[in-house]
Amino acid sequence: MKLILRSLPLLLAGLLPFAAIAADTKAAKKDSKAAYPLDTCVVSGEKMTHGDKPFEYVHKEAGKPDRLILLCCEDCVGDFKKEPAKYLAKLDAAAAEKARGKATTGSAHKH
Repeated sequence: MKLILRSLPLLLAGLLPFAAIAADTKAAKKDSKAAYPLDTCVVSGEKMTHGDKPFEYVHKEAGKPDRLILLCCEDCVGDFKKEPAKYLAKLDAAAAEKARGKATTGSAHKH
C-alpha cells in the first residue's frame, strides 16, 4: 500500500502532459470550427443539420496535419473518403474565398 501511495505522484505527473495535449486538441478543434470556411456540407451542399450541430469527421493523412471536416450527416463521410482530394480542394478554395471576404457554399449534390 505504501508503494502505491509513493508511486501515485509520479504516475499523476506522468499523465499531466496527456491532459495538456487533450486540452490543446479541444482548443484546436474549437478554433478549426470557428474558422471553417463553409456553412454547408462540402459533399452534399446541404445545410449542416446533424441535430443542432454538424457531423464532425477528422481526416487523417500521413505526413499532414489532421483536418476537421464538418458534414451534414454521417452518410457523407463515405463519399468524402472516396474522393478526399476533391473535397479538400473545395474546402481550400472556400477558405481562400473567405479570407478575401466572400461567402461561399458547397456543391449542388443532394441526398
